[in-house]
Amino acid sequence: MFRTKTCGELRLSDAGQEVTLAGWVQRIRKMGGMTFLDLRDRYGVTQIVFEESDNHDLNEAANHLGREYVVQVKGKVAERASKNSNLPTGDIEIIASDLKVLNPSEVPPFTIEDNTDGGDELRMKYRYLDIRRNPVRRNLELRHRMTMEVRRYLDSKGFLEIETPMLVGSTPEGARDFVVPSRMNQGQFYALPQSPQTLKQLLMVGGIDRYFQIVKCFRDEDLRADRQPEFTQIDCEMSYIEQDDIINLFEGMAKHLFKEIRGVEFDKPFLRMSWADAMRLYGSDKPDMRFGMEFVELMDTMKGHGFPVFDSAEYIGGICAKGAAHYTRKQLDQLTDFVKRSQIGAKGLVYARVGEDGTVKSSVDKFYDQAALQELRKKMGAEPGDLILIMSGDDAMKTRKQLCELRLEMGRQLGLRDKDKFACLWVVDFPMFEWSDEEQRLMAMHHPFTHPKDEDIPLLDTDPAAVRADAYDMVINGVEVGGGSIRIHNSNLQAKMFEILGFTPEKAQEQFGFLMNAFKYGAPPHGGLAYGLDRWVSLFAGLDSIRDCIAFPKNNSGRDVMLDAPAPLDQKQLDELALAVVEKK
Repeated sequence: MFRTKTCGELRLSDAGQEVTLAGWVQRIRKMGGMTFLDLRDRYGVTQIVFEESDNHDLNEAANHLGREYVVQVKGKVAERASKNSNLPTGDIEIIASDLKVLNPSEVPPFTIEDNTDGGDELRMKYRYLDIRRNPVRRNLELRHRMTMEVRRYLDSKGFLEIETPMLVGSTPEGARDFVVPSRMNQGQFYALPQSPQTLKQLLMVGGIDRYFQIVKCFRDEDLRADRQPEFTQIDCEMSYIEQDDIINLFEGMAKHLFKEIRGVEFDKPFLRMSWADAMRLYGSDKPDMRFGMEFVELMDTMKGHGFPVFDSAEYIGGICAKGAAHYTRKQLDQLTDFVKRSQIGAKGLVYARVGEDGTVKSSVDKFYDQAALQELRKKMGAEPGDLILIMSGDDAMKTRKQLCELRLEMGRQLGLRDKDKFACLWVVDFPMFEWSDEEQRLMAMHHPFTHPKDEDIPLLDTDPAAVRADAYDMVINGVEVGGGSIRIHNSNLQAKMFEILGFTPEKAQEQFGFLMNAFKYGAPPHGGLAYGLDRWVSLFAGLDSIRDCIAFPKNNSGRDVMLDAPAPLDQKQLDELALAVVEKK
């Protein structure tokens, strides 16, 4: 055997045993005539000692080792004289009796340490080395544990894990597809699935009343810290259910994961909030509920005092930062610069401090007397020592989004966004449609298979923009970790939905005829939810990006810098596929 023990399992109780270990050389130190080697594998690190002795060849071999050499060591477990309390194996060491180099290594391009000197792009190029580092390995172990718990939970609830195809037809709604040319059907293309949406609905028609799949999905869209061109969903669908049934079951799954993975227990139901309230109070459909600072609308309070910016505004809103009146003028100027940055794009910021004596001092004092400022303080619920921050604009939705960014920044600065604290929320009653300036038509906010709320169905003929959907998102700490909806199961209602979205009957039949036809054969009421596995793992690992919980991620340009993909095809492949590449000018 290459090894009888791993580098992470030996303890003081094993002293005196003859063992064989194998792994990578993490570090070598010479002290007098002795050589110390830290040997690492997936399970931990063990110190190996090459003592000054008659075995000159053994010591010479140890002295010629380099970092990341793969070696096999035989020896006896002994109590360590100088113990290391930071290592589980820190009470013991191995007195080496034999050493074999299994594979030498070049000097790695960055240090294989918890705190490495390698930048993101370099570590992604040599991802196989990065995976040897404890933080990345721990994230992958966490991901494994979570998938095992997901399968255990859903199996206990009667779900069947069923695989759906990776080569499907392209869909016109939603994000851009990754397309795959067909050699056998030249001029025609598959698409990689953005989600198994229609397929899981067909499984419901087929009588599989509880389905799940831990599935790869693909979207050709611009990337952010929480997005990758390929990502993994915990995809689920159920029949004969209503919205509350799905929310309760998957809230139970969330609580199960929190308890089993993080040791966190929730004894109360998760908060629920309508989309309209989330946008009104927080300017976001995924508000971070770890702290307050709800928006207060100030149109009646701040208009009519001669301040032109407010008097001409369509929306004025404020937040109250508790205990932040100590902010200096420099800090407040920095906040003003923050909201003026291009990605936020606000014109400015007004502030008011509440002094310890209750008086209010504002950056616009010349327009507001103390009586007006006290009215502002009352409206904001501000106490002595608090800081009021106010923004305004010509577009209420846009200004609320800008105020949302300010609220999150204040939460960060005041230490209110603790990664070890979790606030879970269901956002419900989303709008059914949203207007697209680019397309000049209504688009499905979620997807065209989402069921409208029963009481809003009559509005489909008179005011479709006012229709609410039976849709729901789970939000944790300001991150959408999953969402879903009740689905349409009636072919006539589905046809109406396609009509509102601008599909001709012929186009709807061409794109989705298979689904609409299936509905004619007794489709049960059904609905589902998809959790983002990458986002769940990054949340539990305390990461700001999902990249480090994916074994082989893409960079922000969607490139795999390790495999150098995407890459051009050679001409022979292009000819087989009857494709020509046209370069953009």
